Amino acid sequence: MDIYGLVGKGLSHSFSPVYFNEKFAKLGIDAEYRLFDLEDIAALPAIINATPELKGLNITIPYKRQVFELLNRTDTVAQLTGSVNTIKIERLNNVNRLSGYNTDVIGFERSIKDLLKKSPNRKALILGTGGSSRAVAYVLRKLGYFYLFASGNPQKASQLGYAYIDRKIMADYKLIINTTPLGMYPNIDSFPPLPYHMLTSDHILFDLVYNPKETRFLAFGKEQGAKVLSGLKMLETQAEASWKIWRK
Repeated sequence: MDIYGLVGKGLSHSFSPVYFNEKFAKLGIDAEYRLFDLEDIAALPAIINATPELKGLNITIPYKRQVFELLNRTDTVAQLTGSVNTIKIERLNNVNRLSGYNTDVIGFERSIKDLLKKSPNRKALILGTGGSSRAVAYVLRKLGYFYLFASGNPQKASQLGYAYIDRKIMADYKLIINTTPLGMYPNIDSFPPLPYHMLTSDHILFDLVYNPKETRFLAFGKEQGAKVLSGLKMLETQAEASWKIWRK
C-alpha cells in the first residue's frame, strides 16, 4: 500500500485525509493519506526513512519555507516563490530523493481568476507573510497586480502593520487576501484586525482558510456587501495538482 500525507503543526483542522482517502476508495487505489503533525521539521527525514511506502507529502503551516533545506531539488515555481507545499519522494538504492513543488500557485490562480474579472481594480492587500503569501504574490504579479503585505509583526519596510491600514489603503486596495491561519478551526473566533466597516461592495475578500468555510473575516466582508470566497476550491485544486505530480 502506498502512503501519502500532510506535514505541519496542529493539523486537527485538515480536510486533506478525508479528501484523499475518499478519492482512493472511489478509484480503487490501494493507498492511504495520513497526518504527520511535527514539532520540528527536522523530524521529517526519520519519518521518511521509517516509512518506505511513503510516496508523497503536502506541506502546510509553518514548514513551507523551512522544508527547503531537506530537499534535493525544487522546481522553478517553488524557487521563485520560496515556498514548497508538495514533495515527491523517490528512492533509488536505499537513497531518498526529495523533489519540491508549489501547487498553491495553481490552486490560488484557478480559484480566483473568475472573481477577478468582476473587478477593474489592480491592487491587492496580502494579509500575512508566510509561505502561502509567497504563492499568492507570485500569482498576483503574473496577473498584473500591485500588492502590499500586511502583518501583525512587520519585519521589513515593505510590510504594513495592521494599525496603518486606513481609509485610503482600504479605498485603494479592493482585493484583500488572508494567508494567515487566523480564523482556522478550532480558533474560529479569530480574524485579521482590519477596519471592516470601510469595506464596500467593490471589495473582494479571499480567505485561504477553508475550515470553517465561512470565517469571521469573510462574514464581516459579506455584511458590508463585499464579494467573498473561501479556500476550499483552492485546497481541492492544489490537491489534484499534487496528485498529478506524485503519479508522474
